Amino acid sequence: MKVLVVGSGGREHALCRALARDPRVDALVCAPGNAGTTELAEPRSLDVADPDALAALAEQVGADLTVIGPEVPLVAGAADEVRARGLTVFGPSAAAARLEGSKAFAKQVMRAAGVPTAAARDHTEVEPALADLDAFGPPYVVKYDGLAAGKGVTVTEDRDAAVAAVRASLRGPDDRVVLEEYLDGPEVSLFAIVTESGAILPLLPAQDHKRVGDRDTGPNTGGMGAYTPLPWASHGLSTEIVQTVIRPTVDEMARRGTPFSGLLYAGLALTTRGLRVVEFNVRFGDPETQAVLALLATPLTDVLTGRATPRFRSGAAITVVVAAKGYPQSPQLGDPIRGLAAAGALTGVDVLHAGTRRDEHGQVVSAGGRVLSVTAIGSNLESARGSAYEAVSRISLAGAHYRTDIGDPSRMRHSTDGGRRPGGASDG
Repeated sequence: MKVLVVGSGGREHALCRALARDPRVDALVCAPGNAGTTELAEPRSLDVADPDALAALAEQVGADLTVIGPEVPLVAGAADEVRARGLTVFGPSAAAARLEGSKAFAKQVMRAAGVPTAAARDHTEVEPALADLDAFGPPYVVKYDGLAAGKGVTVTEDRDAAVAAVRASLRGPDDRVVLEEYLDGPEVSLFAIVTESGAILPLLPAQDHKRVGDRDTGPNTGGMGAYTPLPWASHGLSTEIVQTVIRPTVDEMARRGTPFSGLLYAGLALTTRGLRVVEFNVRFGDPETQAVLALLATPLTDVLTGRATPRFRSGAAITVVVAAKGYPQSPQLGDPIRGLAAAGALTGVDVLHAGTRRDEHGQVVSAGGRVLSVTAIGSNLESARGSAYEAVSRISLAGAHYRTDIGDPSRMRHSTDGGRRPGGASDG
């Protein structure tokens, strides 16, 4: 079969890598792709925010399956356009993608479904929002309602910073801001495949690291690393999440006449009062996808189409993100990247490209804030972690930085941003 992967980040490179291992797949196209995906898939130019262009490309290349990576085309209705042409696509309708496209809508669904989540209120005007800000108190949690490319959440003890975030979220007449209670406890990400028939197939739970600096310091980012499985988590955690979060949400969406199919990604906080949903995404998350798919043993197309229950290799996987100088504020682009072959030559290591391109001389250079996702598997987390950081040490990029504590046994359970994740995190 021929598969079209839409997107250009580390998530899409990981999807292409998994699909290239799939015996059912004999041709891959990635649009627009990056310098790494071109080694596995035919590149095609594409404005991913244009649903009509995306659907036309799927038809043009004769895709038997289209897998849409980023959230923007899904919220814009790209999956609807592909289906309208009689083609198979993995991804929810625009109506169902509102679970990610609007945090206020997601809260409404969770309340109706009885899903445990943070208390929240949403506003379209500044003054009422500021009054609620004081009602919640510090730490303040301010979230822009719509997609925000990983920069829509502010968590702070500083009221002035919170007020500024409220005002920044309500600049336009159609803007909305969501204020939430602060959640304590470590975070967990769980991806669940939801089939057209409503069956739910959970993947391995993972933990990612959103803050830019070691020990969860500095500003939020799109994600600086992830690992799976979670040695500290209870054996029945995935089952609990499916029963208390995923299944009620899927059922509520069906009751509303907007059935969900595709990938439902629950970002959760394991608080002192129990499990709470922080946010929903409606696509594979980055960088958790890189680690989770590294351990997937079942052919990916069988999982995406619901033909098989996902099985995973034993051991552990970890992803360390190498970011450009100045990320996340003002990443420096266009610098040459060296040592990729040396890093990728290590056993069990994949150097997955995110923000990369080839310049006019054919050299790989940085083209985004999150440049590479160095992913390693091992017999256990310690082994995988050692391989990942050895690979990172072989890569040279001027001014690049990365966290040194991804999967650190002394830190892993504590990775938290108060249960706050940047909504709509995307590559870059």
